This record gives sequence, C-alpha cells and structure tokens, in this order.
Amino acid sequence: MANSWWDVTDCFSESQRHYRGTYMEIDEVYDESVEVSLFSAPDEKYEIYISYGRMYGTIYVKKEKAYELREEVKRVLEREYKISKEPTDEFINEFSGKYRLELDF
Repeated sequence: MANSWWDVTDCFSESQRHYRGTYMEIDEVYDESVEVSLFSAPDEKYEIYISYGRMYGTIYVKKEKAYELREEVKRVLEREYKISKEPTDEFINEFSGKYRLELDF
C-alpha cells in the first residue's frame, strides 16, 4: 500500500515476535521503505526500532512515553521520506541527536 503506514505485525508468528528478551508490540512500514517497530520488555524499558534507508537503530524509552514517541517518530520519518527518499547525513545527525537513536552499523 503506497504512501501510508501498513501494520505488518501479523506477518510475524508469536515466537518470532519475541526477540532478545523483548516482545514486538507493533511493526509498521511506510511505502515499503520506512519501518517503525515497538518492542516491550519486562524491565519497563521499551525499544523503538527504526529503519529508513541507511539509517537504522533503536531508541530506548520509558513505557509511559513509548506509544506517544513512536507516533511522533513516524510523523517525522514520513515527512522526511516525502522530501527525500533516502535520509541525508544532516537528517541522520539531527534525528539521532534529538531522539537518542543508537545507530546499528
């Protein structure tokens, strides 16, 4: 589905949704190019995983802020994707700094 967020959570089996002591609550993709997932954990530390072009990594967040922050991150990534189909170095640096994104290399 082009140019909208698509919930792909059900594409994963229940066992696949368990990852490194976390549980995938939701996984959404935008235009088949941007991914934002939310993982919960028993210790209350949630993880928002993002993937956009060559930028991918994890934002760690407290449980009470996780869903709100996930929605904010989706809006920011969608807006940037509409401007530039690939993240610029400037965007990666600004986004990583603002959201404390721990980049995976």
